[in-house]
Amino acid sequence: MPHSTPPWVPSKLNMQDWWLTTLFIAINVGLFLWQIVSGVNVSDPSLADAIRWGADYAPLTFLEEPTRLFSSMFFHFGLIHLMLNMWALYIFGSVAEQLFGRFYFLMLYLAAGLMGSLFSGYLAIHDTVGMLNQQAINPDLLPHVSAGASGAVMGLGGALTLLSLFPVLPQQRFILDKKTLIMVMGINLVIGLTISGINNAAHVGGMLMGAVLAGIWYLCQKWQKPSLSFILGTTVAVVSCWLLYQYCLQQVQLIQPIWAELLQAMRQHFNF
Repeated sequence: MPHSTPPWVPSKLNMQDWWLTTLFIAINVGLFLWQIVSGVNVSDPSLADAIRWGADYAPLTFLEEPTRLFSSMFFHFGLIHLMLNMWALYIFGSVAEQLFGRFYFLMLYLAAGLMGSLFSGYLAIHDTVGMLNQQAINPDLLPHVSAGASGAVMGLGGALTLLSLFPVLPQQRFILDKKTLIMVMGINLVIGLTISGINNAAHVGGMLMGAVLAGIWYLCQKWQKPSLSFILGTTVAVVSCWLLYQYCLQQVQLIQPIWAELLQAMRQHFNF
């Protein structure tokens, strides 16, 4: 029988049951400490430091360094940003890793983080194209530097939320609290929409990817074909991320001169 537990409380405190979540937390915290030792401000890192440590700046990411779509998942803008994301990762990850299984959890986490970065880039491109059509510069629509694990974490939250809406599977390890999950995810989205400086696009992109992969996992479990879930889920994740990336590259061609100027100005100002 499945255990009845709130989504934020692990059924066990034994880290061996969710050691991959612990590893991700350790990697993020370890990188943050390394940054502090190297001179990065603990509470308010400069944009130059953020870019040096792999943060996502759309003109740089899509014109030169696509690896920032991934590396930006492991940089945080100060201690509070890190603590909030790591707490959420512990809450969602300690349950999701046991529920989905370690390999599916790993794939879901990375795919959600990558989709969050891609969706953020897509909206940055869309905003710049819209500004170009208006023939007027709106500073609010210019690309911003962004980073953090929130896209991947929201992917875990979106996955658990979707599962909470479905009937519990006979072999499902946890019964998820639907009302609490919906409320938590809703609050996060509202905060992202109402408070400046939060990359809500990454939240939405990660959440959607997490929900889709959770749906695939659920259907494969229901059809009693659990081995198919990882293959199908990975295929959907890779294809969807690749298609969105290729679409973004096509759209970037329309605004390449503008983004090249922005990138040059950023390099001159921050000397990177």
